[in-house]
Amino acid sequence: MVEAKSGGVQSVERAFDVLELMAAAGGEVGLSELAQSSGLPIATIHRLTRTLAARGYVRQLPSRRYALGPGLIRLGDSATRLLGSWARPHLAVLAEKTGETSNMAMLDSPMVVYVAQVPSAHSMRMFTEVGRRVLPHCTGVGKAILCQLPDDEVRRIVGQTGLPAQTTKSITDVDALLSELATIRARGYAIDDGEQEIGVRCFAAPVPGAPTPTAVSVSGPDVRVTADSDARMVPVLRQAAADLSAQMSGAV
Repeated sequence: MVEAKSGGVQSVERAFDVLELMAAAGGEVGLSELAQSSGLPIATIHRLTRTLAARGYVRQLPSRRYALGPGLIRLGDSATRLLGSWARPHLAVLAEKTGETSNMAMLDSPMVVYVAQVPSAHSMRMFTEVGRRVLPHCTGVGKAILCQLPDDEVRRIVGQTGLPAQTTKSITDVDALLSELATIRARGYAIDDGEQEIGVRCFAAPVPGAPTPTAVSVSGPDVRVTADSDARMVPVLRQAAADLSAQMSGAV
């Protein structure tokens, strides 16, 4: 094998490039499209996809196009469980300091998936099942994830999901969403003020440097999590995001 300039193995890097390009294309793509996107010869793309298909990470469709394969599900499930175990101690601190349910979610394009949660000690509390996939435009974690992406990628994602109203407060216009994301980038955190569920407020912050766009959040009934709660909750939330970022990068 030929060593890549990064010090890694070039063929391995190329195989992962193919998988990432397929994911970016929505999970299904033709060889010529992969060759054009990657800049690699189509013969090289063909060898890589055949190898990945033999391991179950890619599958060939009747149309002769290629799609992400079921072998990735097992890897993804294992990685999700591991990330959840890393996140829970940080989320436990976040839940203890804020008194509300804490969550971590990641982009599973075009949706957002919850990968870890620590519930509030209150009897009236928010609960979202780990593994649940939600629309990104109307959730705190979703908007904190989208703000990490360029606008054209956001447009591509919401082009797939649409912008359905979950409540009367949901954002349903893409330009309004992009404006909100610009505000979130400048402010450093997102707010879901009854956009997913009336009577629920959520603060969410991006996790910098995560391998895939990730966010953490605290959420609770708006009688407890008021609009003024940001002064108390957001510093703790952003510290949890920074700690998780360091954990993922191997700094702690």
